[in-house]
Amino acid sequence: MKDPIQKYFQIGTIQWMTHPPVNYKLLDSVKQIACDEYFSAIEVTHVADEGEREALRKLLEQSHMRVGYGAQPRLLGPGLNPNDISESRRQQAEDILKDSIDEAEYLGAKGIAFLAGKWEEATKETAYEQLLKTTRNVCDYAAGKNMMVELEVFDFDMDKASLIGPAPYAARFAADMRMTHNNFGLLADLSHFPTTYESSQFVIRTLRPYITHLHIGNAVVKKGKEAYGDQHPRFGFPDSANDVAELTEFFRVLKEEGFFDSRDPYILSLEVKPWGDEDGDMVLANTKRVINRAWALLED
Repeated sequence: MKDPIQKYFQIGTIQWMTHPPVNYKLLDSVKQIACDEYFSAIEVTHVADEGEREALRKLLEQSHMRVGYGAQPRLLGPGLNPNDISESRRQQAEDILKDSIDEAEYLGAKGIAFLAGKWEEATKETAYEQLLKTTRNVCDYAAGKNMMVELEVFDFDMDKASLIGPAPYAARFAADMRMTHNNFGLLADLSHFPTTYESSQFVIRTLRPYITHLHIGNAVVKKGKEAYGDQHPRFGFPDSANDVAELTEFFRVLKEEGFFDSRDPYILSLEVKPWGDEDGDMVLANTKRVINRAWALLED
């Protein structure tokens, strides 16, 4: 493409993946990312310390970046499940998601993203109804603040074993949600396509009416290999599934399906993280190189 990718997408990164908190200080990380003009979006998550949260808000206000809020860690950490068949446990997950809406609003985000919980075959349809209940209640709450709620599509049997996807099941859920709420959308992540045994063309075309947010990344789906599952290793990681060719195909399908929108660009965030003792900044530079190469290979 002759035009820069920033014409058609707001390029972002998942802050806590780019700079894992065990090795990187939050505010230093956000400042570094915000000072990189390659990015016009950043995705953050829960900040427990009130003072640090206020400092983060001030940084984000100065940045002129679009802010996203990921509630996934708030569910995964304590093992909360928004489709839990136990009503009391389902309610706990709903409460956390509503609290995430409040925090996201404070930080300047226009919505939150989350994921469905684990499921069992015997109770799958009950879990589906529980997830609808949770998501509708959270969407009701978000609508009062003019905010979006986005469900990220994950693997169903490999790592996270989430109720939603694969893509056809995600489309069914999104269609049910859109019958009642127009502030709901799906987050499609290239790194999850190999984990659901699907292609970019199949996923994007299946979910076309419902996608409101995009991620890109990599995955290892060969059993027994290092970083197997939903671990988001860097591009070029041994035995991994995605690289320049797969990202180029992803961009090609997005272009064909009308996702290149210069007037109201979608957020497209990098979701890669350092593995072991790898350096987060090196992995970030790696990812930008892969994006630039794939974009250059895309036909106008």
